[in-house]
Amino acid sequence: MSGLMKVLDPFITKAAQLYRAQLAKDLNKMGLRYEDLMSRDEPEVNEALELAHPDVVEGRYRRLKRASDLAFKQKNLQDYAPDMVLEPFKFEISEDVQKILQRDLEFDLLNNYKKG
Repeated sequence: MSGLMKVLDPFITKAAQLYRAQLAKDLNKMGLRYEDLMSRDEPEVNEALELAHPDVVEGRYRRLKRASDLAFKQKNLQDYAPDMVLEPFKFEISEDVQKILQRDLEFDLLNNYKKG
């Protein structure tokens, strides 16, 4: 199996680079970040946002509101702010979400140990 992975790895890496570039282009059209695509309905995302700095939460809210407005008007952010520097892959809450998931997993494992 490792021989197959050695053959496929360069193709997968190139496909990932192309996908990331296209995703960045699409996110920049609306002024969004990759993290903004995470649903607040997920408990771990909601908890991470509750624990985040208010500026992070406000920035996310404003980006989502702006993207909704741009989508309604069928415009791109570059039409209004062509010189704006965008960071589609700046991560501010992903680390917290991962820590919350790890904590919940550890909690479940400890509780299952007590039952068994």
